[in-house]
Parts: sequence; C-alpha cells; structure tokens
Amino acid sequence: MNRGCPDFQATCRMTRRSLLRVGAAGLSSLTLPGLLRASSGGDGRPSPARNVIFLHQFGGPSHIDTFDLKPDAPSGIRGEFAPIASAVPGVNVCEHLPNFAGVLDKVAQVRSVHHRMKNHNSASYYSLTGHAPPLDDIRLRDTQELFPSYGSVVSKLRPSDDPAIPSFVSYPHVLRDGSVTPGQHASFLGKPYDPFFIAQDPSDPGFRLPELELPESTPLGRLEDRRGLLELIDRQASLLEYDATARGIDDFYGRALSMLASPRVKRAFDLGEEPDSLRDRYGRTTYGQSCLLARRLVEAGVRFVTVYFSRTIGGNGANGWDTHQDNFNDLKDRLLPITDQTVPTLIRDLDARGLLDETLVVWMGEFGRGPRIGDRDGKGRNHWPSCYTVLFAGGGTTGGAVFGSSDRIGAYPDTDPVPLERIGATMYHALGIDPATEVHDRLNRPLPIAADRAITEIFS
Repeated sequence: MNRGCPDFQATCRMTRRSLLRVGAAGLSSLTLPGLLRASSGGDGRPSPARNVIFLHQFGGPSHIDTFDLKPDAPSGIRGEFAPIASAVPGVNVCEHLPNFAGVLDKVAQVRSVHHRMKNHNSASYYSLTGHAPPLDDIRLRDTQELFPSYGSVVSKLRPSDDPAIPSFVSYPHVLRDGSVTPGQHASFLGKPYDPFFIAQDPSDPGFRLPELELPESTPLGRLEDRRGLLELIDRQASLLEYDATARGIDDFYGRALSMLASPRVKRAFDLGEEPDSLRDRYGRTTYGQSCLLARRLVEAGVRFVTVYFSRTIGGNGANGWDTHQDNFNDLKDRLLPITDQTVPTLIRDLDARGLLDETLVVWMGEFGRGPRIGDRDGKGRNHWPSCYTVLFAGGGTTGGAVFGSSDRIGAYPDTDPVPLERIGATMYHALGIDPATEVHDRLNRPLPIAADRAITEIFS
C-alpha cells in the first residue's frame, strides 16, 4: 500500500480506543473498509445499546438553575442556588442535586441544544420527533402529516425480539397544552407502531393494568375467536386514554392476544415484585415508580420507553416544569427533590444490573428557561428554546463528558451549537439505526427519520 495515500493515513490515525473497539475478532479478519468503519465511530460501529428510556420533562427545566449554573452572571440573571462539586472534577451542579452530583461521571451533558419554538405544543412535538413543526403555535394540532414519535420509529425499525413484548411503551400522561400535543404516537407510520399507552399511576398501591387482565368468565382459549377478543377490548375501552376506535383495534389484534397470554408481560408490569427498599429509593411518587417500571420494561425486552413528567396524578409534579412563577421555590421544594431522588437511582440500578451499557437514558424537556428572572410574579423564568441542556447516560455514551457550552448568562450557545434535530439522531445512532434511514409517509414520499447527524462526540 502506498504510505502517502489517504486510506493508509486514515488507518494509521486509528486510536488505541478504536483498536480496542475492534475486539477479539482480530485485525486480520477485517478488511480495510472494516478498519475504517471501526475507527470512525460512525453508524458502522457495533451498537452497544438495545433500549432507550426517554424521560421527557414537560414544561421546560431551567438549565441555568440545575446543570449549567452561572454563578458569576449579573444580578437578575444569576439564580439563587449555589454550585456544588460532582463526581467529575471541575464540573458542578446545583446544590439541590447532591445525588445527581454523585452519578455525573456516568452522565454526558450537551449544554448547547437550541431551536426556535416557544410554545409547549410546538416545542414538545419537536422534542418528541426531532422534526420542526410547520408553525410555532399553541393551537398546533395532531395530523397524519406530522412526524411519528421516536419510539414509533424504533418500533418499526428495531422491534422487540419477542412478539409478545410491546416495542414501545409510554405513560403515565398524555401531554397537552390546551389541545393534545402532537408527536406522541406513530402518525403516518400506522397504528401498529403506536405506543402501548398506560394511563394508570404506577405509584398507586393498587397499580395494575386492567387491559392485561382477563375477566373470570373469559377463558384464554376463547380469545382465539377474534370476535371474543374484540368484545373483551371493547368492554375495557373506557379504561384506556385512547378508545378502541382511535387505537385501531384491527391492527392490535395479534399483539393484544399475545400480550394477554404472556406471563412475561404481566410480570414486567408487576411492581410488587420489587423490594420495598428499592421502591423507596426510587421514591413513592408517580415519577419515581414510573422510572422503576421503565427499568423493569427494558429488562423484559421493551425497546423504547417514554416516561412523561407532566401534570402528575396524585399531585407529585403538578404543572410539570413550567416555572413561570416562583421558579426557585418550585424547583427547591418540588421538582429537584423528585428528580434528584429518582433519576440517579435509575442510573445506579441499571448499572448494578449490568443494563446501563445497553440502555440509553435520555433526560430532557422541550426547552429551557430564560436567563432573566422576573417572569409574571417577578420570581419566574420564561420559556427559552435558544439554549438548554440535555442529559444522556449509558448506551455507549461517555460518562462525565460535557459537549457544547452556553454563553456567560446561559442565553445562547457559545461553542458547538447543537440543533434539536441531533438529539433524535443520537438516540437512533446509539441503537445502531442510521439516522439517514428513510420511512414513507401517506403519499409514499421517502423521509429521513432524522434531519441532522448524531452527536458522536459523546460516545466512547
């Protein structure tokens, strides 16, 4: 080989980490293109992630009061909370996130995410699909022309290995700001790729899924009769957030039958199998038990789990993260204690069970909060999509990494700006799905599942 040729030079630039990634197969078994793919860290790499837990914080968490504090900013911008040291030298977090500080060496932060949507419905649709909405308006309505949710795309391209296990599960809220927020289901991909949606509160002592329970008068054998199954689901439709017609019962027939017959599915939803001590560590809140359930679901083989933190059943987290008023007390007394108890516990639990390497955890809202204090009651912060922070843990990402930065007041990206489109591309990349993969809409037009490239810089 000519030592001056680009291919040879590219091969020589392979780092030790790239060589280790090649693994036991040995260099002799790989062709030059294979070596180049291994060194690139691109979509040709072996995928470490099998599952995603997507923690969507509806309302918009304040990035400059949590993970990207600006203690040297001027009065009127600088928040009330002090920074504390974390497990990553030189990287601080808010004083009300001490447990998060202890796991930050397992978390990759992206501090320069940005877009232009200022309303909850349009911004949330953007953050749930990775595609910009046609307009920034609270009146944005769900239509079959809008893009499907991340989980629906994964359900189509990387379904669960066991047909009885749903590929995509979401709970325990339907996001809405006036109207229902678009981007929570499969849209033009079709009803078979909608999430298995749970409207019950996992923190309720009597939590169970009635839709997975058979009436005593209905033996399993009768469900082989299509009519019997449809009658059963029709009788239970009132238990679901979406009624039988909206969910497209014909498309769900085979899946419903296999789920009803599967002890593995029922066990996955049985939080009573967990020790009380672990349930206490997660927190006996809607969010805490929802995140514990997410761990059980990916352990059972569910490919994509979306947990919505929103207007919470039972009062834990009412109004989500929309801190227009009393921002600091709301964070200190309500939002940060729940978050600091639950999310670090989830990360530690996944790690202890050997699941963190194969499970990508994503924590994000639809935007951040404005740098200037004083919205509405003089103590709040307004919506701010121009710069905010997204967290990744596991799934092959580099713990302790910080990618991108905001300016001195947290208003705009300063280095490595990250368009919101790259977040979805990063999730797909972690699962080994090329973000350039195309799906077809109702007019059979080919559309890429992501509109930008993955943040490969945060992967090991």
